[in-house]
Amino acid sequence: MRFVYFAHSLVSDWNHGNAHFLRGVVRELLARGHEVEVYESRDGWSRTNLLREGGERALAAFRSAFPELRPRVYGLDELDVDAAVEGADVVVVHEWNDPWLVAAVGAARRRAGFRLLFHDTHHRAATAPEEMARFELDAYDGVLAFGAVIRDLYLERGWAARAWTWHEAADTRLFRPLPDVEREGDVVWVGNWGDEERTAELHEFLLRPARKLRLTGTVHGVRYPPNALRAVRRAGLRYGGWTANHDVPRLFAAHRVTVHVPRRPYVEALPGIPTIRPFEALACGIPLVCSPWDDAEGLFRAGVDHLVARDGREMREHLRAVLADEELAASLAERGLETIRARHTCAHRVDELLEIVRELEPRLAAA
Repeated sequence: MRFVYFAHSLVSDWNHGNAHFLRGVVRELLARGHEVEVYESRDGWSRTNLLREGGERALAAFRSAFPELRPRVYGLDELDVDAAVEGADVVVVHEWNDPWLVAAVGAARRRAGFRLLFHDTHHRAATAPEEMARFELDAYDGVLAFGAVIRDLYLERGWAARAWTWHEAADTRLFRPLPDVEREGDVVWVGNWGDEERTAELHEFLLRPARKLRLTGTVHGVRYPPNALRAVRRAGLRYGGWTANHDVPRLFAAHRVTVHVPRRPYVEALPGIPTIRPFEALACGIPLVCSPWDDAEGLFRAGVDHLVARDGREMREHLRAVLADEELAASLAERGLETIRARHTCAHRVDELLEIVRELEPRLAAA
């Protein structure tokens, strides 16, 4: 089959977690013999910030890490939508595209008849519905939502006639255990400060426990204001800045434990959506301790695949236990990896996507 995907960015993962998942899905489709074309805007905010942060070296690093991924980069005044989708069987448009592009691809679908899906991987459907209501989805066959609660919002509000839950997952070609990497510290956190969406939580579940336990380790991410950098230093941790996602498996391997601290909208309004970092951490076989979130869809086995801390005190106790008890750490790493390999790889998600496509278009069942 021929797939066309209009991404916010495939090249840049600067504050843009969907790039992680999309890379894995595209690589899996290509490995199965499908044709995949990805389009991204030259002026997208994630790509712009990547170039500001890392310049041409960041682009070269992407090409080196993912030689099979070659997105088509376009300017807003030069994109021919009809030409881009010509011959496509399936077209997918990500929700971080401008409304005009979403509408233009919908118009092209009326003329060409391919299957068309809208891909939502953010919390705006719950937290900023006025933004999502701008999109014209009448010509779309349905919505791929990265959690059941988002799927249900599209259906309840009449934004789409059909919607499916399509969780993110780990690209296990990239995210895997690296036992030969030398340990450099106790704890690693890979994530952005969060635009005040988890500031208090990062203090409670990461920085204060690290300081009280006198842990060594590193913090990586973007949008850390000066007060956040000072707090990281006071916790005894090193701030490593932005790091490309393809380097994260080595960071996990170099530390003994990691934590997951979801943003507040996911905790309060979007039960069942962990975002992609827990999938990637567990795929690397590093013990994981989470701040509270409601695994409403039963993705993982709390207490088996990972530990959950109800407050800062319990986070401190869990971290101390994992670092002191080699059997506990090994069990968490083994069981978490087991669950990823059984249920949550990009190969599993491609299977789900192909099933959705065949549901929409039976003629493609043998493709």
